[in-house]
Amino acid sequence: LFGGQIVGQALVAAARAVTRDEQAHSLHCYFVRAGDPKVPVLYKVERTHTGKSFSVRSVKAIQHGKPIFICQASFQLSQESPVQHQFTMPAVPPPEELLTQEELIQKFLQNPNLAERYRKRLNKIEAEDVPIDIKPVNPPDIVSSEPQEPKQLFWVRARGYIGETDTKVHCCVAAYISDYAFLGTALLPHQQYRVKFMVSLDHSMWFHAPFRADHWMLYECESPFAGGCRGLVQGRLWRRDGVLAVTCAQEGLIRVEQTPNQSKL
Repeated sequence: LFGGQIVGQALVAAARAVTRDEQAHSLHCYFVRAGDPKVPVLYKVERTHTGKSFSVRSVKAIQHGKPIFICQASFQLSQESPVQHQFTMPAVPPPEELLTQEELIQKFLQNPNLAERYRKRLNKIEAEDVPIDIKPVNPPDIVSSEPQEPKQLFWVRARGYIGETDTKVHCCVAAYISDYAFLGTALLPHQQYRVKFMVSLDHSMWFHAPFRADHWMLYECESPFAGGCRGLVQGRLWRRDGVLAVTCAQEGLIRVEQTPNQSKL
């Protein structure tokens, strides 16, 4: 199962157990078992704490009678404070000037000299039915085994129109979006290795400001560390007006072939 789908659905379940005025401000989750796409997922919500300003809901995603995922989601009533600051949004071209991920893949596939294993990989990505529009700002060279900086920038948005609804719905959609291509950032300096297994271990999000998940947002991803078969990735979702809307962090398990791929050239 796609991790972002489980995170987003768990947040939906938690959000239904608080009042409309309480908004999601953070979530912290662990993936504890592999999901089974053949059976439904049951989300069990516990009202852990309900306070004057903050409420916490605990969610377990259950399949075959066992939890596959656990999550703590915290909600807050709106409060004003003079203590405010944020980083500055990176200066990048607007999404209207960039190619979509599908257009970039088609561009690569038109190369008659493209190696077959890369062609299969691109066709697999293209076949995925992803409900997200993605426009990479600095597309990584997927056919190169040279180390690349562990940073990526994407313009992202949910496909279609979500409608006028509770802002918690947009947080749930952003949870889905946040997991797509996120952990792959940690692999960019290690293109010479063939990945055997890669899966999310935990995922955290902090929601800072209101946003619409069906409007373009800049997803800034970077990996400060990889080691011990784990990779850590941090991300920031920026609104087009420069407001930092969401901060994300994820650690994942990454197992690779111990022998680097040898060039055929």
